Amino acid sequence: MFSYVVAGVALLLVFYNPLLEYFSAGGPRPHAYLPRPAINESLLAIDAPHDGVPDCAPHSYSIHILSKAPLVIYIENLLSTAERELLLNISGPLFEPSTITNNGAETHHDATIRDSEVALLPRSGGGAGADTVRCIERRALALQGWRDDLWLERLRTQRYGPSQHYAHHFDWGSSALGWGRVSSFMVWVDAARDLEGGGTEFPFLRRRGLKKEWCSWVECATTDGESKGKGEQAKAQGGGADNGEDEEMGLVFKPAPGNAVFWENFRPDGTGRGWEETWHAGLPVRKGFKVGLNIWSWGRLDYQMA
Repeated sequence: MFSYVVAGVALLLVFYNPLLEYFSAGGPRPHAYLPRPAINESLLAIDAPHDGVPDCAPHSYSIHILSKAPLVIYIENLLSTAERELLLNISGPLFEPSTITNNGAETHHDATIRDSEVALLPRSGGGAGADTVRCIERRALALQGWRDDLWLERLRTQRYGPSQHYAHHFDWGSSALGWGRVSSFMVWVDAARDLEGGGTEFPFLRRRGLKKEWCSWVECATTDGESKGKGEQAKAQGGGADNGEDEEMGLVFKPAPGNAVFWENFRPDGTGRGWEETWHAGLPVRKGFKVGLNIWSWGRLDYQMA
């Protein structure tokens, strides 16, 4: 009996401090800096030694911060008209049905979750198309500060027609030992003039002090009092100032060709927890079509040392 008591005390001494730190902190401790896991580098936008640096025109985009936690930025004119036309031209013959994955490796088609067409854009071999893709990649990296241990995934365009959609989901999925899909861009390449529906919805993203100018980019209440989107429904139910100086939950971004939304997927504490506010969906297109561009960044999660 005495030996069991001694063993129990020894175990308590060994695990007391880790358990105390865990519960006193109220959650998991941050990941330590761990080596990069094995990945399929063919899925990343990595230049070959002989590729050189593309000749990229100066950017002319402007940014508007919607949220700081999580960081969500609306970007005007991320793509030029010429870039959008070129992306459409090179995507046309490459479109194929979109797929989903449940384990990060195998993919399958499920139109109840994701119904669209996707084109993996070429970035090598020379020519205006490859150079344009690489210039867009460099622009996306520069906007994020050329962070260490961060790579772009290969760029993909997405085409949606009537009734097509992408159900609510997280881009971040899960982290693997401190690595994952750390950020996302949703860029609009093209949209029909008579497009109905097809907005990008963030039902849990809180917007504060939303000015009337935002109604150019997000769905707002119409002049006859009808509401559009989760945020405006909340306003209709709970009230709110007519000038937009209020706080609302949820919003729907309109497909605006050339513009984009950028957001970070993980909390900056290194625990691997994603932001619940980044739950989003591509709402069904009711009429017309839209074409989007996904820019995903994969790399090391932020880890703020205490």
